[in-house]
Formats: sequence, structure tokens, C-alpha cells
Amino acid sequence: MIEASPVKYYLAKYFFLAFAFIQWIVGAIILFRFEFNSKVFFVSLIFAALGLISLYVFYFINDKIRRVAIGKNKIVVIEGDRNVRFGWPEVKSLRIIPFLNLYRLKIKGKRNCIYFFPSRQIDPAFGLLTKDTSKMGEIVKKRKREFGFE
Repeated sequence: MIEASPVKYYLAKYFFLAFAFIQWIVGAIILFRFEFNSKVFFVSLIFAALGLISLYVFYFINDKIRRVAIGKNKIVVIEGDRNVRFGWPEVKSLRIIPFLNLYRLKIKGKRNCIYFFPSRQIDPAFGLLTKDTSKMGEIVKKRKREFGFE
């Protein structure tokens, strides 16, 4: 089973939450450190709004990014202590999102997509297209041909 680094997963999953807290801390420091006037209040309000936007983005992507291990016979979605296993025939589509270096996985019978990282960095080919040259990419390419999904 081949899986991406857990560091990539946790960094991508909790980046926007950490960014929101940093924005709120900076806004609070500006508000309490400087003399109160409309300019200081407006700047701290901007930082608070950026924090709220980042928190909304975190809430939106939090349950979509998962840790996934890919093997020759199955795909395992790691959810804390649980491992959910899917066979390759259950996969509806699996493709790379070019600029984000993420895989997008759709399972038959499931409503939402699962996003996960490849096992190593994907290098862009010809500037726009991406091709996963890792061991994970080889397994995905072989299974795509075998089962005929996108």
C-alpha cells in the first residue's frame, strides 16, 4: 500500500485554521496595542474578516481532504481509527487536479468526492498538464486501463 506523507495531509488540512487564528491574533494586537481610532479599528476589522473567511474555507475543505492508501487490489481511506476499503471496481473516477497536485476520487454510490495527495510531488509536463510518475501513479494508470474509469 502506497500513501502520501502525513505531513502533507495535516499541513493542507489545518492550514486555513491556523491562518484564521493568526489573522485574529494580529487583529487583536493591532486593536489593543495602538491608540483607538477609526483607522486602527478598520485595519483590525479587516484582519478579523480575513480570519472568518479562512475559517469558512477550513470548514468547507476539512472533511473533503483524506488520507488514502492505494494498493494493487484496493483503495483504503484512512479516517482516524477506521479504515474504509474500496475495491477498484467501485471507483467511478480518479483524476489529478493539475495546479493543486491532488487526486480527486469519486466512488460509486457515494455523493461527495475525496481529495488526497499523491505519494510524491507531481512535476508538470509541458507547463499545464501533470503526470504522476511515482509508484502510486503507476498503479492508478494500470487500474484505469484495466477497469476503464476516467
